[in-house]
Amino acid sequence: MKLIERIGLSALRKMDPEAAHGMALKVLQSGMTPTPGPVTSPRLRTTVAGLDLPNPIGLAAGFDKNAEALGPLSKSGFGFIEVGAATPRPQPGNPKPRLFRLTEDQAAINRFGFNNQGMDAIAARLAQRPTDAVIGLNLGANKDSSDRASDFASVLAHCGAHLDFATVNVSSPNTEKLRDLQGKAELSALLNGVIETRNALERRVPVFLKIAPDLSDAEIQDIADVARETGIDAVIATNTTLSREGLNSRHKSEAGGLSGAPLFEKSTRVLARLSQLLGAEIPIIGVGGIGTPEQAYAKICAGASAVQLYTALVYGGISLASDIAKGVDVLLARDGFDNVAQAVGSKQKDWL
Repeated sequence: MKLIERIGLSALRKMDPEAAHGMALKVLQSGMTPTPGPVTSPRLRTTVAGLDLPNPIGLAAGFDKNAEALGPLSKSGFGFIEVGAATPRPQPGNPKPRLFRLTEDQAAINRFGFNNQGMDAIAARLAQRPTDAVIGLNLGANKDSSDRASDFASVLAHCGAHLDFATVNVSSPNTEKLRDLQGKAELSALLNGVIETRNALERRVPVFLKIAPDLSDAEIQDIADVARETGIDAVIATNTTLSREGLNSRHKSEAGGLSGAPLFEKSTRVLARLSQLLGAEIPIIGVGGIGTPEQAYAKICAGASAVQLYTALVYGGISLASDIAKGVDVLLARDGFDNVAQAVGSKQKDWL
């Protein structure tokens, strides 16, 4: 991390967390952040759900909710970018304060509640997106919707022409009863509706499913069954957790989803179990607690074909993306792997 980025991070951490998030996006848009471009090598290049990635390190949804910094983010070292979540209609989300830093735990708690400017505004920005990046959209449902399942399909129909992939997000803990859609029957019906909408698009867009880490073995089995039956293209494991085990910060009792370092082991165990159930049939993207090359590599070895991060940027800055990608390249070489795909699942049993 360069001195200027270190100074910037120090200043942001003195601000209210949500205000700092907004300022970070403005700084990105200003062009003042590192722009290493695509970080890649023969070892790092990989293909996931038909998408050719320069490296397997992605930006998780939630950082750029409204697709406002697509250009700068595409030059920040990530192999792929996910924006959103987008809902059919704009909505303000939950009352503030709704974002809390847990510095002692290298974590965050948020209860945003899908605050976003709506699919019209987001689609307009996606229409102007960089063409040399892999960009996906997290699909959400309006809080007051009478048919949340149809909301996901509506957003995909509206934005699909501008996407490389779309993620069905039924795992946010901050919209009441949203996680109920992870039940086998409800999830199957929802995903079938989204797949039907996808099949009507002029261009095929891979559909991913993002799941929660707070699932029983039986529920993980149900997810695997539904993934196969519906023909989705990948599973993102996992979203934030409701658990507060082992936290030290004074904000540990705040309501919302916990992300960051404390989530690493829990999310990786869910990932490994799902990888065991799905085999090579459906790829998994690992998310939760990644802040170092070693952690990204551990998720790959546990069964992830690619990974995403977000909360660690609060503590490590945007240059973390390229640092982690370069570090994973070194680790692959150390262990004798010619490419990412060879390492996927190589230490899965360590997490079961």
